[in-house]
Amino acid sequence: MSELHAFATAVRLGSFSRAAAELCVTQSAVSRAVARLELHYGMPLIKRNAHALSLTPVGRELLDAVRAPLAAIEEVSARLRVAPADRALHLAVVPTFASVWLIPRLRGFQQLHPGIKLNFVPYSKGEDFSGTVPDAAVLTGLGPEEWPQCSADYVIGREMVPICHPARLQQRLAQGLWRRPGDLASEPLLYHTTAPGNWTQWLRAAQAGRAAPNLTTAFDQVSMLIQAVIADMGVALVQRCLVKDALQSGAVAVPFDLPIALQRGYFLCTPQDRRPRPGFAEFRRWLLDAAQEDIRGMGVLAGDVPGS
Repeated sequence: MSELHAFATAVRLGSFSRAAAELCVTQSAVSRAVARLELHYGMPLIKRNAHALSLTPVGRELLDAVRAPLAAIEEVSARLRVAPADRALHLAVVPTFASVWLIPRLRGFQQLHPGIKLNFVPYSKGEDFSGTVPDAAVLTGLGPEEWPQCSADYVIGREMVPICHPARLQQRLAQGLWRRPGDLASEPLLYHTTAPGNWTQWLRAAQAGRAAPNLTTAFDQVSMLIQAVIADMGVALVQRCLVKDALQSGAVAVPFDLPIALQRGYFLCTPQDRRPRPGFAEFRRWLLDAAQEDIRGMGVLAGDVPGS
């Protein structure tokens, strides 16, 4: 069993040294364990070079056969070792989405599932699940194809709306401007660093013709975009689900309230080579149900999404 575990871990992490670190053994111990397997089967399982490991056809066949059983054994072993009070689902979540949308709703989840503990761990834009945590992550992207090694469910966030400072809106209307969505193109347009094309897509969906967006300042968090609008630095395109409070308080205004959805959104991702942690199925169902309820109130249909 230990040989199979060392073999599968080395392949998953791509090196004997990283496998040794995860298994808390020496690199030579991992190498010897794989060598014993190769001796047992009488043929090489892994091709070794200075930079990476790759599987032979026999190694691939063995890995496919043992991956699921090993994951099941590890999951049961972990559950038996850990005291019930310490069992938790570890999540990594886009910061603005977590603070603005998810956390205010978590009380509802706790009331439905008081026995499921959630821990929030540091978020990484390039999360690859190579570490022991997180168990799941809410990531932003264009679709499941961005994470081929993961199961990915669309949550929310494709539904976009332009926002500006209320005084800017009043001034432009008093000047007889902003009669149609394309008029926004010449304003200083604020945007997210990961989605510079959102303004072009939104203007096209708003039937603004070939209006070229005047992109000015980029920010790497939606919360910063919203604050920049409150400071009247320009007009921003943000997720509807993240701006409700700012709209209700009057801190920002919507110049054109159109039911437009783009392709980029928030996805709940879990690695396919691990069995889901206890509590994940309940969290997933609750999260997707809460998101669908929010989306229904926006009047945006999935068919509005480009490419859907």
